[in-house]
Amino acid sequence: MSEIQRPGALYQQVAAAIREAILAGEFPPDSLVPSEAQLMARYGVSRPTVRNAIAALRSEGLIDVRHGKGSFVRSSGQPALTLERRITRTTEGTFVMPGGDVWDEAEEPAAYRTRTTKDTGRLLQLGAEEALFGCDRLLIDPGSGTRAMHRTLIPFTTAEAIPTLAEEPSTHLAAIYGLLTQDGQKLTWSETVRARMPLPDERTTLRLPDAIPVLHLARVTHGTDGRPLILEELRTGADRAELAYRITADKQPARRARA
Repeated sequence: MSEIQRPGALYQQVAAAIREAILAGEFPPDSLVPSEAQLMARYGVSRPTVRNAIAALRSEGLIDVRHGKGSFVRSSGQPALTLERRITRTTEGTFVMPGGDVWDEAEEPAAYRTRTTKDTGRLLQLGAEEALFGCDRLLIDPGSGTRAMHRTLIPFTTAEAIPTLAEEPSTHLAAIYGLLTQDGQKLTWSETVRARMPLPDERTTLRLPDAIPVLHLARVTHGTDGRPLILEELRTGADRAELAYRITADKQPARRARA
């Protein structure tokens, strides 16, 4: 039995001891943590103390409780899915996104009308409460089971030039890019990525364990004059996916010769 003889709340002492065992490799990733009875005997503490210690380690992201199976050390392995975040235009003028066929649609797309928020208005360079067409999709990777929430937001000003977008805001992105190009737009894209803790509906929909943040990607499609035309948002678990980008150097403007 390993007696706990350190200062601090008893459950915190037990949590620290279990944490040390995990980091030392005694309990390897994906292994089953000893039962409550075993931990009680090991550290000489009560069942409530063990439960509080496990709860603390869950909140840290070290332990994942699987109902009916027990507590497991969370894996520290590689993400299950790599998403290539680039866009290719073919010689025929169509657009292809690597990995675009990775996802299956778990549900029918939900198209609706909405308005800009502070964040979406900033990205689309629109004021508050500007009208938008929206479409939400729930995606799943059949190979790994990774889930993602995808949203497309189309300003009314963009849809006015292309009536198809107003009639069918659920049109897939590659087709939307094609329609914008046919309208005479020369497209460019900008993308930001941030990690944040999930909202309750995101945690439920994405089936995220405790203490796992979401990756929130926001990609803006810009037209010929640089004006934002559409906004895409992708949200997925930070423990399930990694992003890959191809980076090229911008050309520096030629310097004017001095007279």
